[in-house]
Amino acid sequence: MFLSAKHIVKRYANHTALNDVSIDVPRGQVFGLLGPNGAGKTTLIRIINRITAPDSGQVFFDGHEFSPEDVSKIGYLPEERGLYKKMKVGEQAIYLARLKGIGAAEARTRLMAWFRKFDIMDWWDKKLEELSKGMQQKVQFIITVLHEPPLLIFDEPFSGFDPVNADLLKREILHLRDKGHTIIFSTHNMSSVEEICDNIALINHAEVVLSGGVQEVKRGFRTGLYELITPDELAPLPEAYEILSGELRGGMHHYSLRKVESTDNAALVRCLAEKVDIRSFSEKVPTMHDIFVKVATQSAS
Repeated sequence: MFLSAKHIVKRYANHTALNDVSIDVPRGQVFGLLGPNGAGKTTLIRIINRITAPDSGQVFFDGHEFSPEDVSKIGYLPEERGLYKKMKVGEQAIYLARLKGIGAAEARTRLMAWFRKFDIMDWWDKKLEELSKGMQQKVQFIITVLHEPPLLIFDEPFSGFDPVNADLLKREILHLRDKGHTIIFSTHNMSSVEEICDNIALINHAEVVLSGGVQEVKRGFRTGLYELITPDELAPLPEAYEILSGELRGGMHHYSLRKVESTDNAALVRCLAEKVDIRSFSEKVPTMHDIFVKVATQSAS
């Protein structure tokens, strides 16, 4: 694993922020750190960044125990944005790039390429306070990735973005992954998880309650429910499926079916094709939002 956190515990007075939390982040993938607000995600990110220390547990980075020197290999976009509002955008970006070890000329070249890509070149000589919240977030994202660190951590990166700019950011995150960067993506919003995450860990009430590959997790929550659309009436067949509901809409019968456990998908389709003209047939696969709500509710009870 490229990054591992093992048995992390962090307490504040009477509050336990993390209780024996372990995660494994594979190299070159997008790892979703999921959970409701207050679950402990940001606390874990701060520990990985050495902003705060755990009460117990260890963090391992690229095959060795994490050290202060490894911090320079991380690009961190915190949920609380922190740029200087009175400074000009370009001047500030170059200043922060130089703090990360990039020479002034190289910083300007890289920054101008990013500014053009994000269509904010016209704001180079404006003060940050003159930019909209979305524009400011674009600037901070650019500064976060500019030194091309192997590990990137984005805490709620889409907060405040409109759909167009959120899609732009998603594409850039996937492009960074495809270039070999390892990315931790922290969010409580499930709408983007299936689009960009390869693996996830769901934290609730300070503990990891679910983890694994996104598709693996979704397969584990399959319901055995299917939707069939046909112009024909369908009769029940208890040895293969049961009909949960059916209605006629626009001249088509819409059926909700539950497959019996002993029947595989291929056999079910063959069975249905012998009985009706199939116009549409699809499995009702739970979304990550559905899974999030179910697991979070169960772990809270």
